Amino acid sequence: MLSGRHVTLIPVDGHGPEDVVLDAQGRIYTGVDDGRVLRFTPDGSGWEVIADTGGRPLGLELYGDDELLICDARAGLLVVPLAGGTPSVLATSALGLDFVFCNNAAVASDGTIYFTDSSRRFGIDNWRDDLIEQTGGGRLLRRSPDGTIDLLLDGLQFANGVALAPDESFVAVAETGAFSVSRVRLSDGHVDPLVEDLWGFPDNISTGTDGLIWVTQASPRVAALDVVRRLPSFLRAGVRALPTWLQPKPGREVGVLGVSPDGEVERELRGEVDGFHMLVGVREWRGQLYFGSLEENAIAVTKV
Repeated sequence: MLSGRHVTLIPVDGHGPEDVVLDAQGRIYTGVDDGRVLRFTPDGSGWEVIADTGGRPLGLELYGDDELLICDARAGLLVVPLAGGTPSVLATSALGLDFVFCNNAAVASDGTIYFTDSSRRFGIDNWRDDLIEQTGGGRLLRRSPDGTIDLLLDGLQFANGVALAPDESFVAVAETGAFSVSRVRLSDGHVDPLVEDLWGFPDNISTGTDGLIWVTQASPRVAALDVVRRLPSFLRAGVRALPTWLQPKPGREVGVLGVSPDGEVERELRGEVDGFHMLVGVREWRGQLYFGSLEENAIAVTKV
């Protein structure tokens, strides 16, 4: 259980540290909603700004030995030296469609990037609208080292987190709007569930140093949202037009699952954390779990 565990909050100089990644030295990287990508030491000191995307950095991954890959919801797929600098653009469109909501990624050992574009219709500022409308416009894409991009999956309900199996035999992708994580076998493209019928909304996912695929659950399912999603389209549009404070709201309970490559749930942490909610990023690193949040000004850390 997550409730009752010792959880340390590391304050962040910015709002919404959505994802977390650590380098070989244990330094922590995260992006905040004003466009900055930050690095700091495990004790929360030594803050540095290594980049400013000018957009909204979300998913982060190490890219080779000396670069950081950034999924920016507004600016696309970017890369920046770990030493810091101006981000370079790897892609802003694929297969004739501009990215609307570049969200999360995983990087293979040969430099291939698997990443999501969450919606064809709604960007980061209107993410709730996609969950209401269930547009099924999310994509899982693959960028080869030569720069070509192809489509692995289409029609996803808010495509979100991405992770590779430890042996890179499959890529897993979370569908926030479908409460599930699917895996795509890279040898033949076969698709099947990794985990499904989750109690909450899955967001980012990542492969840990322990060989498990860690899956966030940002909030429990929202009963009011389930009702709204069954309404006729004109009524759903009316709900979307309401002020945010009147729309269905996420709960404060959060959780993560540690899932083996064969789909067995080996670890589950669930509960409320004082001063922390909307847990959307997870990274297991050497027996510690690091959590990002869409709404807080802190990263949370606890032992596995």
